[in-house]
Amino acid sequence: MSTAPCDPYRPVAHLRPPRNWINDPNGLVFHDGHYHVFHQYNPYGATHANMHWGHFRSPDLLSWEQLPIALSPTSGGEDADGCFSGNAVSDGDRLIAFYSANRWDRSPQHQPVTTATSLDGGRTFAPRGELLIPEWPEGCTMYRDPYVWQDGDGWRMLVGAALADGRGAALLYESADLEAWTYLGLFDAREQEPVGGSDLHTGEGWECPQYLPAKSGQPGALIFSAWNLADGPRCVTALIGEERGNTFEAGSPVFVDHGPDCYAPALLRAPGGRWLLWGWAGEAREESWAVADGWAGMLTLPREISVDGDGTLRQQPAAELLGRRGEHTVHAEGVAHGPEPVELGSVGSAFDMTARLEPGPAAGLRLLTTPDGHEYLDIRLDAAAGELVVDREHASLDKRAQGGSYRMPCPSGQPVELRVVVDHSIAEVFLTATGQVLTLRFYPTGGGPWRLQARNPTDAPLGFAVDAWELLPLTIKEPSTGTELPQGQST
Repeated sequence: MSTAPCDPYRPVAHLRPPRNWINDPNGLVFHDGHYHVFHQYNPYGATHANMHWGHFRSPDLLSWEQLPIALSPTSGGEDADGCFSGNAVSDGDRLIAFYSANRWDRSPQHQPVTTATSLDGGRTFAPRGELLIPEWPEGCTMYRDPYVWQDGDGWRMLVGAALADGRGAALLYESADLEAWTYLGLFDAREQEPVGGSDLHTGEGWECPQYLPAKSGQPGALIFSAWNLADGPRCVTALIGEERGNTFEAGSPVFVDHGPDCYAPALLRAPGGRWLLWGWAGEAREESWAVADGWAGMLTLPREISVDGDGTLRQQPAAELLGRRGEHTVHAEGVAHGPEPVELGSVGSAFDMTARLEPGPAAGLRLLTTPDGHEYLDIRLDAAAGELVVDREHASLDKRAQGGSYRMPCPSGQPVELRVVVDHSIAEVFLTATGQVLTLRFYPTGGGPWRLQARNPTDAPLGFAVDAWELLPLTIKEPSTGTELPQGQST
């Protein structure tokens, strides 16, 4: 299936179905020689409704196959109003999906856990038909999003929660057989707390908890998405620490992604002890625009994620993505003197770039997306604040697109090394030295080619080295039967 975009904002190298709505990645698991990536999916339109599980699989993270819809709501059943988020485990020849069963008449915020099982590599699933864990603990005002992992000879499960006393929490269960589950209490819980010194906080409740276990000499990470009932500001947060019995002891919360457009990330334990993460990159434009275009949302690039011995959470694009590099379109290095911008070369609307900038108080790069230069995306160093700024305030001349600038910590007084992947309407900016990442969506109106500039508004010299490659489209097989509308349904 060609992944060439039908409009200028549709990605070519980020996973999403051919049309309609996608949100949270779900059920990320390596099973039967394949990476399986499920996701929340509305087969009937480009809005958040009618939640099913869509399904992709790949042997290598480069070539993908879209499989039939994995999970569909059962009319009159426990999941009648949606198969919401969860994860999956590989157990011998079984692929078992654990997910949140939604019924609006039960409670909008309480989605107890149920399962579905596949014996054919994920092509078809048999739903359980009843709840696996029918009741939530007393005092939970929100309950959803199971995450199951193998722990020695047994299994453990986290469920995201909000508590009546105002704390967000991850609840812990254990099982010997994936069938009978025992509640062990709060794995971690805390009141709203600022994240990374920002105005964002850990939320009233914790959605989509994920667990990256500690290794020898390295702490672990509890990752969750901060939820607020009033649909307030959201962020993706990690607590870095270690298990102590049935609880998790951790320090202050840190950002998993510093951008506005990454939420509900999910982990996949890959062969060789490597961990991968995908997130959901929602839209940053008016809903009516997305609906008119017939699609909304995508998944981020797969990222390798780890925790250093000093407790730093690090991410980088999965190594396999170097295989998506095509023509080497830009190679520029030198020293800029004075405030005049330096033209680096032209790029298409999907490219993979590395950059090294020598220390400077406001050194940066600009991606110009219209010939007159009035539309641009800026990536610049704020040395005084010790931060890297990604500014989309002028990145679209269409007023229906969101603006704003976003920051992540960046060591000053040393060269800044970046990896930036742009795919039509998404930019993922990685700080190589620190492993931090910032994701945002933007909607350029210029048809290209686009131009790169090195910029330094002061008289100080700016050393730079920039390389860019064409970002090749993913190879995706033609959709298998059943990927679109479930049988008996209509748009």
